[in-house]
Amino acid sequence: MSYNILLVDDDANQSQIIEQVIQDKMHYNTRLVENGQDAVDIITSDDKNEIDLVILDLSMPGMDGIEVINAIKPVKPDLPIIVRTGHDDLDMIVSAMKAGATDFIKKLDDSEKLKELINKSIRAHVLHDELSLLRRSQDRGISFQDIIGSSPLINEMIAMGEKVALSNIPVLLEGESGSGKELMARSIHSASKRKDKPFIAVNCGAIPANLVESILFGHEKGAFTGAVYKTFGKFREAAGGTIFLDEIGELPLDIQVKLLRVLQDGEIDPVGSKIATKVDVRIISATNRNLTEEVRNSNFREDLFYRLNVFPIHVPSLRERNGDVGALIKYFISSFAASESKDIWGLSKDAEELLCNYSWPGNIRQLKNTIFRAVVLCDSNELKIIDFPQVSSAEGNPHELNISSDGAISLQKNALALQDEAGNIKSLSDLEKEIIEFALDHYNGHMSEVSRRLMIGRSTLYRKLSEYDIEH
Repeated sequence: MSYNILLVDDDANQSQIIEQVIQDKMHYNTRLVENGQDAVDIITSDDKNEIDLVILDLSMPGMDGIEVINAIKPVKPDLPIIVRTGHDDLDMIVSAMKAGATDFIKKLDDSEKLKELINKSIRAHVLHDELSLLRRSQDRGISFQDIIGSSPLINEMIAMGEKVALSNIPVLLEGESGSGKELMARSIHSASKRKDKPFIAVNCGAIPANLVESILFGHEKGAFTGAVYKTFGKFREAAGGTIFLDEIGELPLDIQVKLLRVLQDGEIDPVGSKIATKVDVRIISATNRNLTEEVRNSNFREDLFYRLNVFPIHVPSLRERNGDVGALIKYFISSFAASESKDIWGLSKDAEELLCNYSWPGNIRQLKNTIFRAVVLCDSNELKIIDFPQVSSAEGNPHELNISSDGAISLQKNALALQDEAGNIKSLSDLEKEIIEFALDHYNGHMSEVSRRLMIGRSTLYRKLSEYDIEH
């Protein structure tokens, strides 16, 4: 995946030489400017997030390199800046590094050193972003800025979320499975007055029907067989904060009645208790179903629907988000390459075209898992079409490699590899994991269909997802 590099140099010939190295040998995008003020204007403009790295000449007429760094850093403090100098001026280089430059290179250094320095700077930047995201996540600090994309529907969704965040009214997130509804819910919570209180996520479709009431509202000791201790339940765990009820359409009708009471009276009835308990929580719910249709079919209570649907927000599918796929691919490759300690810097043009033109029925979750698999298995510094067998197969291209004893390679559609890379037979658990992952992709993350096709119960399916650490 291409990174965007800004070249700042008043010597057009020097810039063109660097541009050729970056574009032809590294396949990154470049943008040229001949003075410092133009560079500052680009970085401080609305499209500042499009620049991943700056290569800056220190000695320029007008605004010099140090002044450019001083103007850029307040706006983008983490943007990598490599300074170039044609002079052996140690004081100038030291001043640039103190001002915030990432590294330096002399104009006479060869192209290989330049390539190495660019990759080093970008990788350090990616690792920094990952650590920052991890810290924010641990501190319940996920924000709207962590939602990747700039398509009109995403901008509209974020604007709606920002408007509703400071209120306490219920929010209903509507969108396909894997489209990022939980990230949106966490962003709303983090922008709310409840941000320092708990955010509790509950997948209503993953709870066995006989345990839903107890898990949500808690139970008293001895309330039923196996209730050997008292539990508070998810609503009381979320006290003062936000509870996120994902797959709300999966709730049994009797539990829907109890949830309605929470919305109306702010009270819950723990199983086995004779006394109602007051709770102060903000409810954000999500569904990949058409709840209006579910109400019409008597599968969802109409009064509860109107209580939950006070502020609906549409979370767009990936195929609705024109232009966002490339940004997500770039982010996931960088993220997984860093976490897996892989020296992977992008993907080939034909692989990029394949991924960007694919419809992604499983949305962001499917894209993320696809990139993760490709990064783990990739043996080069560039992802190629062969690293995306499932996408190739879905687009009508066979995707599994069969290597015969004489070394001949053939392709077989939808094949399940029985051997690992060392030639040993895979374990049953490894094969089961691959089958479940394939079924999730094939049925676009629809758990009911996956469960039916694999002939296992939904609770068993969710248990195996947790056991094999499969994202869903």
